[in-house]
Amino acid sequence: MNQRTIVIAGGSGFLGISLASHLALSGHRIIILSRSKCKVAGPWEQLLWDGRSLGDWTRALDGADALVNLAGRSVDCVKTPDNCDEILRSRVEATRVLGRALRVVARPPQVWVQMSTAHIYGDPPETVCDEDSAFGYGLAPTVGQAREREQATQALVGQRSVSLRTSFVIGRDRGAGKGALGKLGLLTRLGLGGCVGSGRQGMSWIHEHDMNRIFERTLLDEAILLRTDPELALYGRYVVPRRLLDAGFEFEFPHLQAALDNLL
Repeated sequence: MNQRTIVIAGGSGFLGISLASHLALSGHRIIILSRSKCKVAGPWEQLLWDGRSLGDWTRALDGADALVNLAGRSVDCVKTPDNCDEILRSRVEATRVLGRALRVVARPPQVWVQMSTAHIYGDPPETVCDEDSAFGYGLAPTVGQAREREQATQALVGQRSVSLRTSFVIGRDRGAGKGALGKLGLLTRLGLGGCVGSGRQGMSWIHEHDMNRIFERTLLDEAILLRTDPELALYGRYVVPRRLLDAGFEFEFPHLQAALDNLL
């Protein structure tokens, strides 16, 4: 593939570093926007931003080929009113300021890929959901819908935009954490990995390699976007990624045991 310049907003955490490493190996130029300096050094540039206001960081978008937005306060916290407020605001405000930045640069990216959440469908006990399913009720569905609405509002006319609905991404620790596997693995080693509740509830997960392949494909392959603004729902929560599978995507790690064997 030809080298592309890809900006990753909120890219200093586990998922951002994993994606940046993957894309850099393919020869692409990577620019990470983050609130603090990356804990991990790598073949990428970094610019500081606050996720809320325009600044010198906007120059990264001028002439870039693609934008990925991962910004948002971690949901791995006690859901106090203050934390819930910040979870919502950090996602919506980051999306909004990226939209403002796209309008002040001369050559904005042609594609904008953004992380959403499979939890947008709520917690149905048995229903198998896909992109056409009804949204759920509660904090996560509210936040997910607000973020997707903001992206739809802020995307430029003619710009390809994609929302990726996923949940736990499991992967290796590259110095920025290893995603959900870190905490879930610790709980299991402490003997707390048995049945919780009925044991039948769905849990969304995806191997970081497949997650990065999906990001790469949505960034670089126009055919996967289906000439619309699709939301690609990933495995879990009894959720089926119908559009992704219909487009011919094949997961390298469709089964949990093989994924864990590879990572552990």
